[in-house]
Amino acid sequence: MTAPWMLPDFDDHEGFHIFRDPKAGLTAIIAIHSTYLGPSGGGTRFWHYAAPEAAITDALRLSRGMSYKNAMAGLAMGGGKAVILADADRTKSPELIAAFARAVDSLGGRYVTAQDVGISAQDILDISKGTKFVSGLPPKDGGAGGDPGPSTALGVFLGVKAAVKRALGKDDMVGVHVAIQGVGSVGGGLARHLAASGAKLTLADRDAAKAAALAAELGGTSVDADAILQVEADVLSPCALGAILDSQTIPLLKASVIAGGANNQLARPEHGDAVQARGILYAPDYVINAGGIINVALEYLDGADRATVDAKISGIPDRLNAVWDESAATGDNPAKVADRMAQKLIGRG
Repeated sequence: MTAPWMLPDFDDHEGFHIFRDPKAGLTAIIAIHSTYLGPSGGGTRFWHYAAPEAAITDALRLSRGMSYKNAMAGLAMGGGKAVILADADRTKSPELIAAFARAVDSLGGRYVTAQDVGISAQDILDISKGTKFVSGLPPKDGGAGGDPGPSTALGVFLGVKAAVKRALGKDDMVGVHVAIQGVGSVGGGLARHLAASGAKLTLADRDAAKAAALAAELGGTSVDADAILQVEADVLSPCALGAILDSQTIPLLKASVIAGGANNQLARPEHGDAVQARGILYAPDYVINAGGIINVALEYLDGADRATVDAKISGIPDRLNAVWDESAATGDNPAKVADRMAQKLIGRG
């Protein structure tokens, strides 16, 4: 197996930690990309990977993305990410969660964890029993915190509206056709915001019945998960897992805008150029999907209230427009521009 620091996605991570507790069934990776702006913050992903190398790459890419996301959102946090390697049955036990909490705690606050794919709100509560370096706990008296999904969905919705205005010249979403890939906490929440604003929806999910039920509820349609990228729509909104935009899929796209909540949507950096060459406006994922980390970071750092969180999330369209303005001025694709901005903010520009 190739050493992590030899991989293309290593990008000078400050720390890369592997934790093993065979008795508890734990194998976990905690990747710390940067603590330049503050403790590294990012959620924990509980996922079954076909090979350990895939888990390493995922942790590295997600950790770097969190550095950029937190920096572009104006948060006093660096970037990190944890991945718990699940077995094929995704077996999760109290012992495993407790062992992971000890792993987080052993880093002494250099990494602050939160909820991500495969980790529930109850898991976060259980992790908090073993470490104080955790956020996304149930909100109290109107404060920030809790499930980050709704905050992410709100930010993506505002970003989609900004992208539609930029690319299509429309000030509202009435009649705008949005194809959403993945209708979990973020994609489902986004679909509800869009339906309420008059958008036309096409939904897809690995759980076809879930997509069909939500489409029926919101007056949209559903398609097979494998077909969503080829739907003719104004906006494609990836809200599932990453690396879906590559040399095979980009030529098949039939949307004018890509704006969604998934992390690491571009399989490789060069695919940002390929999207731009198709004349498609791209909303860099870690700029548009920052609502969740804004929620949990302000909870952890400041004990902020809900109004403060929402005000911070409302700045996402301005940050996207700053990226698109520089892209238009320089000719560089928006993903490259956003990376350049973020790198400067974390002292690497």
